[in-house]
Amino acid sequence: MTTFILTAALLAAGVALTPALLHRVYRAPRIREQGTPAALALPYRSLRIPTVNGKTLFAWLVSPADPAEPLPAVIVLHGWGGNAEQMLPFAAPLHREGYAVLLLDARNHGLSDTDGFSSLPRFSEDLEHGLDWLARQPGIDPRRLSLLGHSVGAGAVLLLASRRRDLAAVISVAAFAHPEQLMRRQFRGNRIPWTLGWLVMRWVERTIQARFDDIAPCRTIRHVSCPVLLVHGENDSRVPPADAERIYANRRDTSTELLLLPDTDHDSLDAIETHAAALLAFLGKACRGALPASHQGKNTARSLDTPLPQV
Repeated sequence: MTTFILTAALLAAGVALTPALLHRVYRAPRIREQGTPAALALPYRSLRIPTVNGKTLFAWLVSPADPAEPLPAVIVLHGWGGNAEQMLPFAAPLHREGYAVLLLDARNHGLSDTDGFSSLPRFSEDLEHGLDWLARQPGIDPRRLSLLGHSVGAGAVLLLASRRRDLAAVISVAAFAHPEQLMRRQFRGNRIPWTLGWLVMRWVERTIQARFDDIAPCRTIRHVSCPVLLVHGENDSRVPPADAERIYANRRDTSTELLLLPDTDHDSLDAIETHAAALLAFLGKACRGALPASHQGKNTARSLDTPLPQV
């Protein structure tokens, strides 16, 4: 987003700080899916899930056609300018472990509908519609639903989790601690005067109808009641590991854990296979805790590799 902020500053300096110009500057880049989960030999079906304003979200549901018992499930959300295909590295280990996986495209991303501007609250809004849809599906255990998000998607999962009490677990990957802190760093890096940056940020808050303090991961983490795993690359050149440490420092209790990954940058999603065991161990413990005592210790998940028809 550094280019977007720099462009916004130049536009504001040269003409006027108009909403039309900044809407254009802050438009999320759209990258449409080129492949499918079939490339990883994953059973799946393509979906359209309703969200607000009469719009629909594109999604893939990676799951066996007829599981023997209801499966735990993980909803996976990409970051700014990303899509469901970029998050497929998470789907393979989750599927092998017996989880159903719903990979969403937020509005204005991938193959989802266009709907004005994108923002962290809108990512969270789309995530919630995906969560509610998934909870109603046969073959899915609504007591064992977890969220996983990357970058802006990571902030979105923490925001949604701060407002829900029906989640088994949350995995936040490469989240920034606070939107204003992130933008301040970007302005400094581009030698943009803070007065101009302040005007841009106030415009952003008005546009998204949310105060940065209210949606910042370092604030929302305090209100998350389920177990949380904060994952961050030690070599993240876009969001420094100190952001993860700041979020962790504000955790509600000891159910929040921090995992720093060596030799990992912000977008090193392919490296997830190397660290999948830690993520799966965290989810397994959290999902067992979400079950009634009579079900704990019982393995109800089955991993099948039967292809599903696309719809």
